[in-house]
Amino acid sequence: MPTTLNCAIVIARAAMGERRGTLIVARTPTHPGEALREKFMDDYGMSVPEVARRLSVLRQLVDELVRERRAVSSDMALRLSELFGTSPQYWLNLQRSVDLWDSLEGDRRRG
Repeated sequence: MPTTLNCAIVIARAAMGERRGTLIVARTPTHPGEALREKFMDDYGMSVPEVARRLSVLRQLVDELVRERRAVSSDMALRLSELFGTSPQYWLNLQRSVDLWDSLEGDRRRG
């Protein structure tokens, strides 16, 4: 079931006329930084410096993540999962969806 952040992306087979096996992503996926900013930091009442301190990382890393200028690494996914009681896969799946979207968009622009 979709959340208010639409964390799960909808993937469907290509419409007629598209190459067979091509996937179409129905909407831009939620960046992990958006989820962190909108859902977790807001709900927990935490600021960027506080999240950085609790994760034992530089404030700049968290700032770049919430501004959607940085991808979530495996290490960061582990840290975020421990802090917020999620799974590392939650964060990595969000990132994977963004990466797939970016790759498909690049193919569309080149194609």
